[in-house]
Amino acid sequence: MSKIGRSLYRLQADKTLFLLCDIQEKFKPAIPLLGAVIENSKKLVEAGKVFNIPLLVTEQYPEKLGPTVCEIDIKHACGVVPKTKFSMVIPPVEEKMKSIFGGTPQTAVLFGIETHVCIEQTAFDLLNKKINVWLVADCCASRLNQDRDLALERLRDIGCTITSTESVIFNLLSDKNHKSFKDIAGLVKKVSADLKIWLPTTTSTAAANKK
Repeated sequence: MSKIGRSLYRLQADKTLFLLCDIQEKFKPAIPLLGAVIENSKKLVEAGKVFNIPLLVTEQYPEKLGPTVCEIDIKHACGVVPKTKFSMVIPPVEEKMKSIFGGTPQTAVLFGIETHVCIEQTAFDLLNKKINVWLVADCCASRLNQDRDLALERLRDIGCTITSTESVIFNLLSDKNHKSFKDIAGLVKKVSADLKIWLPTTTSTAAANKK
C-alpha cells in the first residue's frame, strides 16, 4: 500500500493520543523559536482538553533540565514521565497507553523538542509499534533549523504525517456544527506562531527567543 493510502483517514478523538516531548524550562535559552513552539503547543494542548484527547508528557532528565514550561497547562495529563532515554517510548509511557486504550492508540499526535533527537527517535519507535504518527511541525524545534527540517524530511519519508497545529485542530473539529465549535473558534482566532520552517537559524532569531 502506498504512503498516501495509509494516510487517508481522519483523526478520531477516542483513538488519538497527544504526546508532548520535553518542552522544559532549561531549553529556553538554547533553542531559537522555542517561544513560538510554546505558544503553538499551548494552543494544541488547550484544544486537546476541549476534545478530551488523552495527553502524555515526558521530561528529559528533569533534575537538571527542569520541569515542563509553566506556560503550558498539563495538569490534566494522564502522566508526566521523567526519562533519560531520548525516545518517549519507554515502559511507563507504554503502560499508560495500555491503560488508556486497552492497547495502543490508532494515532499519536507528536510534538516537542528536539526534532532531530527525541522527536525523531520517538517517531521511529511508534511506527515500529504500528501506531500512526502525526508530527506537528509548528510545535517542534531544534537548536538549528536545518536539523529540524532534515528530520521532518526523514520522518515524512518513513510514513509520518507532517502537519500543523491548526490542521490537527480542524481535523478533529471536522464540522461547523460540532458541539465544541465556539470553544475552538476562540482558540484559533489568533494565528499560530511562525516556526520559520525551511528557513535558516539566525542570531537575531536566537536573541529574540531569549527575551
